[in-house]
Amino acid sequence: MTSTDYLLLILGMGLVTYLPRWIPLFFLTRRKLPSKIIDWLDLIPAAILSALLIPALVTGGEPLQFTLFRPHLWVAVPTFLFAWWTRSLGGTVVLGMFLFWIVEKIMV
Repeated sequence: MTSTDYLLLILGMGLVTYLPRWIPLFFLTRRKLPSKIIDWLDLIPAAILSALLIPALVTGGEPLQFTLFRPHLWVAVPTFLFAWWTRSLGGTVVLGMFLFWIVEKIMV
């Protein structure tokens, strides 16, 4: 590939990344959205986080198998409860690391 091809490739990737974000922003900033849509949009971060975390917490091995006895899940439950109760990011990270360290020491 020539340097022109690389430049066009980078510009194309930037365009397909930027446009899907810019178009809704451009058209929706001038309108008042219904409260139901705003409430629904507030749920998206939690749904994405759940979709990323749950498979990692309850599946493992080769091939992937469902199991509830993974240390990741048993560390995540009290860590999530602590995060919900305190709303402390730093405390949640420290507690999660500490609990994972304890579980790793017990399991070895």
